[in-house]
Amino acid sequence: MTHYQQKFTIKTTAKSFTRITSNVKDIVEESGIDTGLCTVFLRHTSASLVIQENADPDVLTDLSNFFAKLVPEDGSYIHDTEGPDDMPAHIRTALTQTSEQIPIGNGRLMLGTWQGIYIWEHRQYRHNREVVVHISGD
Repeated sequence: MTHYQQKFTIKTTAKSFTRITSNVKDIVEESGIDTGLCTVFLRHTSASLVIQENADPDVLTDLSNFFAKLVPEDGSYIHDTEGPDDMPAHIRTALTQTSEQIPIGNGRLMLGTWQGIYIWEHRQYRHNREVVVHISGD
């Protein structure tokens, strides 16, 4: 079994979804692995990774609106060291995830037709987010 690992940094914009599908696809191609598993890991606690609809942006808008109601920024949070959006961002990340696993077949990610990989920025300001891609297989 072969292992291949690479990391990259992406600049996000405030409270947004940043598509990273092509970044991950490029790394899978560079790995030379034909059949295996790709793990994508986001090294942060106030943003998350999601695999979601890549055709209709209304899906991402509806997700953002839902989470804004579910985890309001005007809550009575104790942790506010980095600002009033910090604790809600941590909660949103805890409710989603910081890693995804995607099978690889014929040297390609086996995502569905309408699936894209996104960093979901939960903070009010842009950030540089670091992503680690680990691929294992043959």
